[in-house]
Amino acid sequence: MTPELLSPAGNWDCARAAVAAGANAIYFGLPKFNARLRADNFSEEDLPELMDYLHKHGVKGFIAMNTLIFTGEIEAAEEQLRIVGAAGVDALIIQDIGLAKMAREIIPQVELHASTQMTITSPEGLSFLETIFPMERAVLSRELSLGEIEKFPNPATTPLEVFVHGALCVAYSGQCLTSESLGQRSANRGECAQACRMPYEVVVDGETKDLGEHRYLLSPQDLAAVDLIPQLVEAGVKSFKIEGRLKTPEYVAAVTRVYRKALDAAQGIETRENTESPITAEDKYALEMTFSRGLTTGWLAGTNHPYLTHGKFGKKRGPFLGTIIEAQNGWIRLDQPPESHTPPLKAGDGIVFDAGENRDLEQGASIWKIENDRIIFHRQYSGINFARIRPGVTLYKTADPALESEIRKFWQTAKPKLQKSGIRITVTGQPGQPLTISANNFSASTTIPLSEASNRPLNTETLTKQLSKLGETPYELTAVDNQLTGDCHLPLSALNQARRDLVDKLNANNEPLATISTGTRATASDLFPPAPTRPAVTSPTLSVLTRTLPQLEAALEAGIEQIYCDFEDPRRYKEAVALSAPTDSQIILATPRIIKTGETGYLKLIERTNPDGLLLRNLAALEHFKNHEEIIKIGDFSLNTANPLTAKLLKEAANLDRLTISYDLNISQVLDLLEKTPTDWLELTLHQHMPMFHMEHCVFCTFLSSGTTYKDCGRPCEKHVVHLRDRVGQLHRLQADVGCRNTLFNGRAQTGARFFEDLLRSGLKNYRIELLDEDHNHAYSTIRAYQELLQKSITPEQLLNRIHATEKLGVTEGTLA
Repeated sequence: MTPELLSPAGNWDCARAAVAAGANAIYFGLPKFNARLRADNFSEEDLPELMDYLHKHGVKGFIAMNTLIFTGEIEAAEEQLRIVGAAGVDALIIQDIGLAKMAREIIPQVELHASTQMTITSPEGLSFLETIFPMERAVLSRELSLGEIEKFPNPATTPLEVFVHGALCVAYSGQCLTSESLGQRSANRGECAQACRMPYEVVVDGETKDLGEHRYLLSPQDLAAVDLIPQLVEAGVKSFKIEGRLKTPEYVAAVTRVYRKALDAAQGIETRENTESPITAEDKYALEMTFSRGLTTGWLAGTNHPYLTHGKFGKKRGPFLGTIIEAQNGWIRLDQPPESHTPPLKAGDGIVFDAGENRDLEQGASIWKIENDRIIFHRQYSGINFARIRPGVTLYKTADPALESEIRKFWQTAKPKLQKSGIRITVTGQPGQPLTISANNFSASTTIPLSEASNRPLNTETLTKQLSKLGETPYELTAVDNQLTGDCHLPLSALNQARRDLVDKLNANNEPLATISTGTRATASDLFPPAPTRPAVTSPTLSVLTRTLPQLEAALEAGIEQIYCDFEDPRRYKEAVALSAPTDSQIILATPRIIKTGETGYLKLIERTNPDGLLLRNLAALEHFKNHEEIIKIGDFSLNTANPLTAKLLKEAANLDRLTISYDLNISQVLDLLEKTPTDWLELTLHQHMPMFHMEHCVFCTFLSSGTTYKDCGRPCEKHVVHLRDRVGQLHRLQADVGCRNTLFNGRAQTGARFFEDLLRSGLKNYRIELLDEDHNHAYSTIRAYQELLQKSITPEQLLNRIHATEKLGVTEGTLA
């Protein structure tokens, strides 16, 4: 497979820009089941025309159906799959495992690409997916380094795709619950509220730490891996993906043509622009100017936390210009003459004055003129308060109208090369008969007969010249077989008309059929689990997730039958197992939420502690333990079980005892899932602090140390209690795990207590509560309150009153509402 350049298209203009700039494929969304609902997107009616346009230019079209699918949406998803199949779409990019299985069965002719939302972080995780359904592509998580990608088999059983440019999510894709937790908008449903781009404060051991202008603590700079393309090709990556379905066509065109040059050069293809060093300073300037929050190599070049997330701003900035050394009313001078800068400055360019920690006071304007190293702004129309402009303020370039105009002209006027099929045309006839031309079993004849040539008879050269005039058609002439008998003459206009008639017949034969096979051999209902029964639940069970030994002791004291342990340091699991040995409680040990390449040693460490069971949180853990039938195995919320199809696939492929219902579901969606799924397969978390961000980015290292990785950070995560304070003043607990990955937990606990009776009537028996930072006494009182709720000795209202008495930050009803 030749490496592919894959560009984003949020609308028709972006699609045209991508094709003009040299994309091999584009990806786009429809109004439903699409992780970029704010993009313009395409309609179902657009699909035939769009796919025809793409295929005529030799470009593939991939549809992103990369959200979770709820039970009540399966019928609509099935309908959309059939429409996609009939339209000739080349591939589907899918997050939901159940939807992926359904697509493979219903439209088997369409390629299946596992989205980065599936959180594929290791070869073991990919192997697990391959046991469920074959895929044509796997999009790896953006947190992997080049070295970790190189450890995937090369060539891989499933071809690998990697993001190489664009915005970076701070949280692992498919594992961000922030928008859902804070605003009832799920990132797993295409409604990301971009809470990571907002300002936060760090509170260390109860005291707010002064970080100066560093307030955007969770907002990473953008990815630009253009210099790493050769190494990624060598590592076996087959598809190079550009992020940006919400961006402009100018962004799509500019970024695509730069990466086209880089990818061609990496394959040894000479480009007309530059045969030696294809990526110029001007190219990199275009990448930064069209959109950037600062460009980095992301995680691909390895871990360097401060490099990735400096915390100074969360919006587009563009290139850094310099620092003001002199400022007067209406003009400034930078620390070096503007003409020596890269990029250069000129009249009409947009700039912004960095306001440090006072982002609300930022000012921007267009340059009026530049004279004698002075950047001059119009005093009246610029809107700048020059009283706030002083030496020491830094300047960024935010707009280059000339560059934007050049890029717009490029994609709007470009005539991309059509994908042409070679045809060999046979010419027959003799004087007194029509001339007939034929190709691919189709023929066309002239309406007038050939005549005897008195001079200059039709020859192969003349025939080739006229028949090769195929213009914007999808054909190109490869040869002419001249079988004319005698010396023939024909007006060239008649020959040209016969050529057009032949092309019309070839085109009619190549029109897509409305009855393209859509894989009618299966329907979604064929893939459902067995019809569930509804036994009356008389003794619901309560499990408790603990994060400290005192919490574990409280759960043991309360007589909890199954206790989960989710400790930062899994080496303490041995102590937890020993602590429970004299009791009747079963200890279920949680795996890390992420297992990257080379980290299965954590799983082996957990296994050696001989627990009663395991709480499995990722695909690699499912693969590692799938044949361990002697131990209790429970799939956690992070596996995103949102519908019966996914539940059935995960339970059977990993031999799970039960699955935790996805945290993306509200109460009505939970009840829908329970109606279609055996209830003894499922467990619901009734009380928790929502784990909002789960990220490779370490806030402790970046903002509480002078280091760059765990090797030199001094481990502040082990010495301090840290919270992040959001814009409304709410504190959220930050914790690190054994892999130094950070989780930001919602500071307000949430409960589904008032829905307990509805859940019980649905037949759900298994319930869980999760503790966070409660001490022994608070943990015990919370556990007892929920035990009494399940025993119906207190009402939900009474439980809420008791929880309010012990939870410092209060309780909300969260995403179950």
